[in-house]
Amino acid sequence: MDKHVYLFNEGNANMRDILGGKGANLAEMTNLGLPVPMGFTVSTKACNRYYEDNLTLSDEIKQQIELALNELEETSGKKLGDINNPLLLSVRSGARASMPGMMDTILNLGLNDQVTSSLASITNNERFANDSYRRFIQMYSDVVKGIPKSDFENIIDDVKKQKGITSDLDLDTSDLQVLIDRFKEVYKKYINEEFPQDPKEQLFSAIEAVFRSWNNDRAQVYRRLNNIPSSWGTAVNVQMMVFGNMGNNSGTGVAFTRNPATGEKGLFGEYLMNAQGEDVVAGIRTPKDISSLASDLPDCYNEFVKISELLEDHYSDMQDMEFTIENKKLYILQTRAGKRTAQAAIKIACDLVDSGKITKEEALLRIDAKSLDQLLHPVFDKEALANASKLASGLPASPGAASGSIVFSARDAKKASEDNQKVILVRLETTPEDIEGMVHAQGILTIRGGMTSHAAVVARGMGVCCVSGCEAIKIDEANKKIIINDKEYSEGDYISIDGNTGYVYEGEIKTVESTISGDFATVMSWADEIRTLNVKANADNSKDTQKAIELGASGIGLCRTEHMFFESDRILKIREMILAENDEAREKALDELYKFQKQDFKKMYEVLKELPLTVRYLDPPLHEFLPKKDEEIITLANAMNIDVNSLKTKINDLKEVNPMMGHRGCRLLISYPSIAIMQTKAIIEAAIEVTEEFNYLIEPEIMIPLVGDEQELAYISNIVKEEAEKIIKNHNSDMKYKIGTMIEVPKAALVAEDIAQHAEFFSFGTNDLTQMTFGFSRDDAAKFLEDYYEKNIFETDPFTTIDEKSVGMLVKLAVLKAKSVKENFEFGICGEHGGDPKSIEFFNELGLDYVSCSPYRVPIARLAAAQAAIKAKNNK
Repeated sequence: MDKHVYLFNEGNANMRDILGGKGANLAEMTNLGLPVPMGFTVSTKACNRYYEDNLTLSDEIKQQIELALNELEETSGKKLGDINNPLLLSVRSGARASMPGMMDTILNLGLNDQVTSSLASITNNERFANDSYRRFIQMYSDVVKGIPKSDFENIIDDVKKQKGITSDLDLDTSDLQVLIDRFKEVYKKYINEEFPQDPKEQLFSAIEAVFRSWNNDRAQVYRRLNNIPSSWGTAVNVQMMVFGNMGNNSGTGVAFTRNPATGEKGLFGEYLMNAQGEDVVAGIRTPKDISSLASDLPDCYNEFVKISELLEDHYSDMQDMEFTIENKKLYILQTRAGKRTAQAAIKIACDLVDSGKITKEEALLRIDAKSLDQLLHPVFDKEALANASKLASGLPASPGAASGSIVFSARDAKKASEDNQKVILVRLETTPEDIEGMVHAQGILTIRGGMTSHAAVVARGMGVCCVSGCEAIKIDEANKKIIINDKEYSEGDYISIDGNTGYVYEGEIKTVESTISGDFATVMSWADEIRTLNVKANADNSKDTQKAIELGASGIGLCRTEHMFFESDRILKIREMILAENDEAREKALDELYKFQKQDFKKMYEVLKELPLTVRYLDPPLHEFLPKKDEEIITLANAMNIDVNSLKTKINDLKEVNPMMGHRGCRLLISYPSIAIMQTKAIIEAAIEVTEEFNYLIEPEIMIPLVGDEQELAYISNIVKEEAEKIIKNHNSDMKYKIGTMIEVPKAALVAEDIAQHAEFFSFGTNDLTQMTFGFSRDDAAKFLEDYYEKNIFETDPFTTIDEKSVGMLVKLAVLKAKSVKENFEFGICGEHGGDPKSIEFFNELGLDYVSCSPYRVPIARLAAAQAAIKAKNNK
């Protein structure tokens, strides 16, 4: 028989997988001799068994719970349901990873009509007994039976209104009895039976309800955001109740051993007298600062200070503790590693390393790599944010905070910027043509799109705040207005967006720059010492390149040349090239584009010095560069001196049924070799000129996109080599260069040994590789992926975290096949997964050489790469 239930004294801190974090720490504190109320833990294995058995608690598990309950009754001298000395219980969730507030809790279990009456007599405190019973009925009804909590809150408000009072503390014994009676009526109305009086029935039902809460909506969302597998399950902790609501010598609170916002050492927390735990977090009453406990109950305060110091020292980490005081006796109900900001995490890590409590490796593993985003972008002023009016919420696509007047087009965003106006670019969805407006906007808000939509990816790359997929907003682009909750906002009206939360606010909110302390550089230096995976950045201009280098990138792993063409003085030339009627007209337009490209590459090389630059040749389908609106088409026709209707016909001819799989990437270069020749000339000449001017040693890296067959790469490589060798010879240079390809078509991974014959490196474009492997459009998938999460079909977004079994296996296969042909082959990642910590861990396992991500994610990737190296070493 598998063991599913553990008394607290049977466990320890190393049993998180089976006991959950809360249960393991309760066991550890029990073994340390701290004042922990006795109890037992129903394991995570039992949770998984519950789901395997179709949401049924097996007889085997019930039997083990009964045995543990008997032990608890014998040790405590109390008995569940006994009217002479009743045992009351709390039933709390406790997953392996901390998920604060995501799952459910039930307090005061074991109360019924008789036990409540008896408890009033035993304690000589009828108000306390009635208060505990009304709380239990409400929590049990909500958590176990799903009865809306608001039904009970409305009754409480009604009774207080009749009494002319505002605080729950002013409810007397008879008021609380009224609440009990009315609460039971609500229960019977919904369930069509009386409130359960059998404490054993209450217990088993409560345990099942906590197991069920593992899959409630908020828990699923939290797991997805934090990469917590559903297979972990939650444990349930059944613990003897201690009461903070027994009078003015009792209370409850939550405290940290350090300030979770700054990391400064010292107790930081709040408490309430004559209350139970949910009162502190629910905000029903204003709690007191923990320091005030020194005057309210000095002995309890001094004991708590000692225990908090002991716990931080024992765990060598900041602790988040819950406590209850019952008639001047202190009890510790929970301790766990406290949630903290990135700033606090870094300071705590450095403090603990400096004091010799933990190693650098342990310190790095304790910092959430994703949280470093908080240190790199402006944020809203806390006081101003508290007074702001929230309008809607979308997806937090790119971190930061921004306020500005609404504009609806890239052109208007640029014009406003020229007039020194701050704007939020609002679009149904963005396209590459919007990039100029995105550059000039303080923030981007889209109605459609997910976390890896065009808006999200480009915004993160530029470090621009973005909220995407805000479907609560209705947009009327023709009349330049949006509608939120039936209220209209027109062009010029101010809104604010928070890319850290996805919230949209009315009006302008003050922003402040995030500060990076000296500890940040220290932590990054530790990461760089330990990691084996290089971290490059995706950048398309010298400004982004400079930012990437400042943030620690070891080069540019992806320069998307199409992004260089969207400035107003360049878009006309590429449109002329696309619409050219003959080779002569096309060559003329390409000559103009060559000048722009060469200057851009020179500026990037000057910033990079001798760090590598990988340039991807033109990738998107040509129609993406062409205008869509009539007024833009007319403007272009006039500029090119061609007939408007002819232009419209040409634009329609270039449209494709499925452009993602259409005439793009290497296919364009095969149809129009002159594009490849122009880009080769621009990059090689730029590299040679910078080398001659600054005496740098530069080795250009040329990447051909969307190759799926060796003959495609062979054909284009020959063109590139012929042009490059001609230029090098003309300059009497001995410059070396590399030619590689982006693996983003599944076929390319399957025949990688053939493609590798014509390449010196592979860079995996995991965005498109995921699209083509799954058959999902990353811009549209957000519409239905929520259904997948809700039904536990997917746990994570495959565009955010790489799917190791499919896309990951294609990457692994391509690596093995290429290495079988060329031992000293270079492999990198340049999709969005290059900045995702969980994906980086997988890439590190595969032995790739580098990841490339947007500049603002470089510190995240550096830390994640170090964490991956540490884990790999620990697992050997």
